[in-house]
Order: sequence, then structure tokens, then C-alpha cells
Amino acid sequence: MSSDGTAARCGPELVAPEGVEAQTCVMTGAGETWARAYYRNTSGAELRSVLTLMGPSGRTVELHCVLAAHDEPGSCETPRAPSAGGPGAYAAVAEYAGAGPVEEAPLLLRAGSNRAPGASD
Repeated sequence: MSSDGTAARCGPELVAPEGVEAQTCVMTGAGETWARAYYRNTSGAELRSVLTLMGPSGRTVELHCVLAAHDEPGSCETPRAPSAGGPGAYAAVAEYAGAGPVEEAPLLLRAGSNRAPGASD
């Protein structure tokens, strides 16, 4: 937990050969839960991302982010909502795709908040 009382449960940092690096986390604090995706776009082109937070009882929140064509790290996050269970009741996933029509843009990377069984932090 950080000094402000916020806790993060993050999946692995992933890198796609096409030039996007990402990590996705479920964040909790002050009785609220939200998803945050950290990214770095080294592709040289604008990319799109969809960040989805999945919670108990099938509740989901989806946020669309645009990743500018620069090498600086960035993040996007869903709105915070009252927690409806512990952090383990939530999962988040971010999908990164090229710009252009959705049906033509290739999926470049999918990064989730859950680690593989047996993985250490």
C-alpha cells in the first residue's frame, strides 16, 4: 500500500514487437476500485486502447484511450467507483490496437491485471 492508502494489483509488464509496452492494474483505496493502464508507445504512430475493469456480479466499466505517437510513458484509468468486494473480486484488461477503422486495426497487445499462477511480484 502506498502512503496515500492506495493499493495496486498489477499484471506483468508486457512488450509487443510493434512498439507498445504496457502494464495493467486494479487499484483500490478509500473504499473505491478502479483500473489503471501504464503504457509507452514507441511505434511512431497513434494507437488506441480499451481499458476494461470487470467486477463482481458481471459489472464492467470500459474506457477508450488514445496513445499519442511519442516515446513518453503515460497512463489512463477508469473512473473510481465504490468497491463491491475485495481487490481479488476485480480484474482489468487493456487492449492496444492501431489507429484507423476498428475492423481493420490489428490487435497489438493485451495486458491483464492478473499474474500467472505461481508468478511472484
